[in-house]
Amino acid sequence: MTIAGSDSGGGAGIQADLKTIAANGCYGLSVITALTAQNTVGVSGIHPVPVAFVQQQLEAVLSDIGTDAVKIGMLFSPELILTIAEVLETFHVTNIVLDPVMVATSGDKLLQDDAINALKTALIPRADIITPNLPEASVLLGREINSLDMLNQAARDLCQLGCKNVLIKGGHLEGQASDDCLYLSETDEMIFLPAKRIATNNTHGTGCTLSSSIAAHIARGYGVAEAVQKAKEYIHGAIAAGADYLIGRGHGPVHHFYKFH
Repeated sequence: MTIAGSDSGGGAGIQADLKTIAANGCYGLSVITALTAQNTVGVSGIHPVPVAFVQQQLEAVLSDIGTDAVKIGMLFSPELILTIAEVLETFHVTNIVLDPVMVATSGDKLLQDDAINALKTALIPRADIITPNLPEASVLLGREINSLDMLNQAARDLCQLGCKNVLIKGGHLEGQASDDCLYLSETDEMIFLPAKRIATNNTHGTGCTLSSSIAAHIARGYGVAEAVQKAKEYIHGAIAAGADYLIGRGHGPVHHFYKFH
């Protein structure tokens, strides 16, 4: 199940999540938290779904179909975060992958400032893994994380917020590398996932896609470390396959179904 916002441009959010979940061999369920008016250039409007209706969506899915894993993306407000946390606890939901979405690829803000504390206290402690990029990790820790040698300590410190595992994405690192850092708190294991940066402007929705792929692989029975490795391979392939897309005038999407074309 994906809990996230809708992207009218189709490259991120619910749309990217459902494509990714299907491409990785799972059946996707969705709970929409907000509607966005956006394209490859930017976000021109956000219409939050009423919190009570988000709760209805969650309860409708969980009371009937259930879920083997959950990916959580755009949440927007503290009230929404607290409600989602309560429902997940009520239904004893496990295998939670939290992507702390704060800013779109275009630079537009997607999370209210006062929602960050609610995220840290109500949802991050429930997560099996969180997947922040460098700017998001910086906000959560209250200090700038901007280099490869800072990832080790940052990942450990993020686990102090209560989550079991942390994947810090290195897409914002300077240079030719796009290395990620996975920290498994139970075994105190630090795993670096190296990758070469692909020269493309088509990176819209990469965070959504990666976290959804992790959730799909966990739902299929893989452990966190293997799920992250398989998701890393998938997103790298999707970026490479969509590198030459000419969709829109800004940051285009990745190729979610490259394995089938």
